[in-house]
Amino acid sequence: MTESEFNDRVDQTLEQIEEILDDAETDIDVQLGGGILTIICENRSQLIFTRQAPVKQLWLATKSGGFHFDYDTDQAGWVLDSDGQPLGPFLKKAFADQAGESLEFDLTGA
Repeated sequence: MTESEFNDRVDQTLEQIEEILDDAETDIDVQLGGGILTIICENRSQLIFTRQAPVKQLWLATKSGGFHFDYDTDQAGWVLDSDGQPLGPFLKKAFADQAGESLEFDLTGA
């Protein structure tokens, strides 16, 4: 994957996440800028996405730790580098654990 393709995939993914959260009926605030997506939950905890171009990974910082995602062309999406879990189900659990929110993240094609 070229750096340009990587950046396009990250941008698309972050925009999809932002759109899902904007459409949700929650008090979650979303700030996207400079390739960083900051999500501020109602309980004031944060989830922060950053792109890591040198290693072509999407990183997520949560209250429970930091997680690294690789783009898997076979699955057409981001997967956790440690166990291959897709980003969508991972985010669903992260939001439930951290914010008590039940959200679905359909991130296909991102």
